[in-house]
Amino acid sequence: MKLFFKTLFITSLLFVSCKKNTKTTVKSIEKEENQIKHATGLVIYKHEGYSIVKVLNPWPKAEKTFTYILKNKNGIIPDSLQQFPSINVPVKKLVVTSTTIIPFLEMLESEDKLVGFPHTDYISSPKTRALINKGQVRDVGQNESLNIELLFDMQPEAIVTFGVDNTNKMVDKLTKNGLKVLFQGDWMEQSPLGKAEWIKFYAALLGKEEEGNTIFNTIEKNYTDALTLVKDRKASQTVLYGSLYKDQWFVARGNSWIAQFLNDAKADYLWKNLPGMGSEPLSFESVFDKAEHADIWITNGSILTLSQLVEENHHYKKFEAYQKNEVYTFEGQKGATGGTIYYETAPSRPDLVLKDYIKIFHPEILPDYTFTFAKKLE
Repeated sequence: MKLFFKTLFITSLLFVSCKKNTKTTVKSIEKEENQIKHATGLVIYKHEGYSIVKVLNPWPKAEKTFTYILKNKNGIIPDSLQQFPSINVPVKKLVVTSTTIIPFLEMLESEDKLVGFPHTDYISSPKTRALINKGQVRDVGQNESLNIELLFDMQPEAIVTFGVDNTNKMVDKLTKNGLKVLFQGDWMEQSPLGKAEWIKFYAALLGKEEEGNTIFNTIEKNYTDALTLVKDRKASQTVLYGSLYKDQWFVARGNSWIAQFLNDAKADYLWKNLPGMGSEPLSFESVFDKAEHADIWITNGSILTLSQLVEENHHYKKFEAYQKNEVYTFEGQKGATGGTIYYETAPSRPDLVLKDYIKIFHPEILPDYTFTFAKKLE
């Protein structure tokens, strides 16, 4: 999970006045309308012959941003943008390093452009697994130690990766070998629709902007329609989320991706007022004091039954949600090689995640709806 991007900036021997003129030109170019509505870490400016893509928040507390120029055939890039990495599009040979990208490629009907992935067993989608089994998608090692020789031999037109900070030297080695590496930051988005909107990043790389916009607009409408179903409902069901991991309970903070789903589904998440994004490690005692009487428990992990749950920790029996058989998991479905389907697919389909939550908290609203990810522990 740790692949980092360390960019090498080349200092130009230009006069100060020239730098000022370049900045002005870039700003004037960016007066075009940003194509992104929900994602906070992505900006796309579409121009004739090329697009400017900015990744603003690649990892926590990032102090740098990344700008990429996606150049169409015969496109002319202005002098003021020559300083940024340029990628010829549409890309026909692509390597990605996160399973969350796989659904985007498949929705864009471009999974055949994928030629490499680190640890291919993590991929769950049957469609892409078929390509792996045929040898069309090759295993390129581990995120922390990609097989540079194999990648150089494959010559992908773009490698899309992610990082958790700015200390990994792997990307340096890739770029020094002439490979084009781009950062993505979909995992940093806390808005459900913000995560899903990263499909436009891949649509731009693949020359399928129109298709990407259409797909996202449909997901956005589905999500908005689901919100409408519960707009007059009260958040009356109190909710506990998560479980112990190495003696700590990682509670989703109030502005996290999970908390926003719970809020949108009109549930009373017990840590909704905990500030910040991501999660907060707490002791079991602290969680139990607050959530002993929670109405519903959304646990994590691949636990499928209540008996399996208490095998992990017999103290779980003390929660009223357990006693009332009101425990659910979203992580029970596995791919053929053990990958978790929810982790792979949920970020790109927040509309389905939200409907699952609505079904849990307000089952009378969707009486005929079948869960996509969620499962009640029996």
